Amino acid sequence: MARYILKRLLLLIPVLLGVLIVVFIVLRVFTNDPAAMMLGQHATTAQVEALRHQLGLDQPLYVQFGNYLWQILHGDFGRSLMTKTPVIQEIAARFPATIELALVAIILATFFGLIMGVVAAVKQNSFWDYFTMLGALVGVSMPIFWLGLLLIILFSVIMGVLPPAGRIDIGLEPVRVTGFYLLDSLLTGNWAAFQSAFKHLILPAVALASYSTAIIARMTRSTMLEVIRQDYIRTARAKGLPERVVVYKHALRNAMIPVITVIGLQMGALLGGAVLTETVFSWPGLGSRLVDAILAADYPMVQGTVIIIATVFVVVNLIVDIIYAFLDPRIHYS
Repeated sequence: MARYILKRLLLLIPVLLGVLIVVFIVLRVFTNDPAAMMLGQHATTAQVEALRHQLGLDQPLYVQFGNYLWQILHGDFGRSLMTKTPVIQEIAARFPATIELALVAIILATFFGLIMGVVAAVKQNSFWDYFTMLGALVGVSMPIFWLGLLLIILFSVIMGVLPPAGRIDIGLEPVRVTGFYLLDSLLTGNWAAFQSAFKHLILPAVALASYSTAIIARMTRSTMLEVIRQDYIRTARAKGLPERVVVYKHALRNAMIPVITVIGLQMGALLGGAVLTETVFSWPGLGSRLVDAILAADYPMVQGTVIIIATVFVVVNLIVDIIYAFLDPRIHYS
């Protein structure tokens, strides 16, 4: 197991290098000149060229890439062209907000997706089967940003029970310990901050979890239908075991391996989906900052953010592979 984990961690290097190359080239080929955007439309050609030289943008691409790669190897992601602050500081400040949103969303998606999938499989061709799969179809089909706007209109504008945007009420920010407002408010005993952060988290988490819930539900139903037809399930029922034990202890556990794969992939997808969700709900996370950086052609910020997201995605997939061995003892890694 240790050898396998080490091998996967080493494979992280070429994966991240490939991601970095693609992002580096795309930014410089398909985006506007950051020097011209920083100086504005009234800047002269000489001023733009002087700033390009100052930023090193007049050098050949391979030289720029080599310099940037050397910086990364020394733990330096550069400085944001917009704010002039180190990229790693901005990522550290905003990343906990994105992770908190993604974690709550994947918990909601896993909980409701598993329940929907199991019910649909056990009650195959019944009203509950059709109802849950219709809900999954709606979740897959509806864009996250559109669902987010509908939730804001319903629960914030019409009903007025939940805040429409932001992460917490002004002045209630808890003392920073981990960067996760829910956890920090609990650790410091700030119940007013916990209540405010929880209310602000509900709508964006539900919107972000909708697509993943549908995917997990459909995969759970499919795998459960295969498992409950197996001989050992019929044997368990013939022994007189309660249906609850047969479904959750015998069937669901053996159906979980492909479902776990989907959950791991969805965790990575949620980080990408958070870009839209954070924009709609004005969530101060890494996704909304990435949108601003792309619009401003902020090369260092975009590159650093993409590297962090890609790293999390690969690490999550590694964790999923490790979980396989605990779900099925027959799986061995060499």
